[in-house]
Amino acid sequence: MTGQILDAPSQSEQVKNYAGFWIRVAAYIIDGIILWIVGVILSYIVLGGYSLIQSDPLLTVLQLLAGISYFSVLESSTRQATLGKSVVGIKVGDEDGRQISLGTAVGRYFAKILSAVILLIGFMMVGWDSKKQGLHDKIVGTYVYEA
Repeated sequence: MTGQILDAPSQSEQVKNYAGFWIRVAAYIIDGIILWIVGVILSYIVLGGYSLIQSDPLLTVLQLLAGISYFSVLESSTRQATLGKSVVGIKVGDEDGRQISLGTAVGRYFAKILSAVILLIGFMMVGWDSKKQGLHDKIVGTYVYEA
């Protein structure tokens, strides 16, 4: 044997473990709880208390911005994951598993709305797609991997 040094396979050459439907649901539930807590805090600030009935346009806008910021900033960070995704051990990346841009993450957020509007079929696609991509992932070219 000649002492050759073998290069480690690149990220794109390594076997990728795509995150399945149920692990992604678990992450989303955790993220939903976190955003619900943020919503309650915003309700106290804007409305002076928490109410399931009373709403305010400012509160609605603030909650929307909180959701967009939470998902987009964290998924495009070097961590590549929201807090929920980190807890369950998954991350969002491009085809090679690399960090996505903030613009791609914002696009992914809005594409999730489309996934939801069509009777959640865009999310259910994760269950039968070979690369476990939902419609929102296909639209912006993202993948969710086991970390």
